[in-house]
Amino acid sequence: MIKRPIQLSHDFLAEVLDKNSTAVDATMGNGNDTAFLANFAKKVYAFDVQKQALQKTKQRLDSLNITNAELILDGHQNLEQYIKEPIRAAIFNLGYLPNADKSIITKADTTLLAITKILKQLEAGGRVAIMIYYGHTGGKQEKDAVLNFVSQLDQKQYTAMLYQPLNQMNKPPFLIMVEKLLN
Repeated sequence: MIKRPIQLSHDFLAEVLDKNSTAVDATMGNGNDTAFLANFAKKVYAFDVQKQALQKTKQRLDSLNITNAELILDGHQNLEQYIKEPIRAAIFNLGYLPNADKSIITKADTTLLAITKILKQLEAGGRVAIMIYYGHTGGKQEKDAVLNFVSQLDQKQYTAMLYQPLNQMNKPPFLIMVEKLLN
């Protein structure tokens, strides 16, 4: 069976993570990616601007006895204030928090700033998975901005791939995968 984009994003990141690595969940949401990353990495920094996301993620991590994640109530564009070490893997789920206020969304300007900062701190061989949900107001603008940005990354420094359903209705989410080749 063909993997869904979110499944592929996890496989893509798991290949490079180990118990000495640092990972970033740039959009913690309900904590699914934070919990996933914490199973592989030494330390996970998880960001969200909504208290509800932080509370749900904390509950999820507590129920799984996960203690190696730092939950940060701040925008991902401010990550350099919290992360000083090299990053091995990062994930973004762009859009809005499921079952919450759909008017609070990720936005192109802060997302591109966060991606730029993560790429700067990413180790050679490190990877970034960007899940793009764009079926909401403002989603198309962010999708177009991220696709434009990633497609212009220097091919000598990065490999960028797109994994996208082709025959699905209702603007299904898709995955952008970036791997850093050189520092």
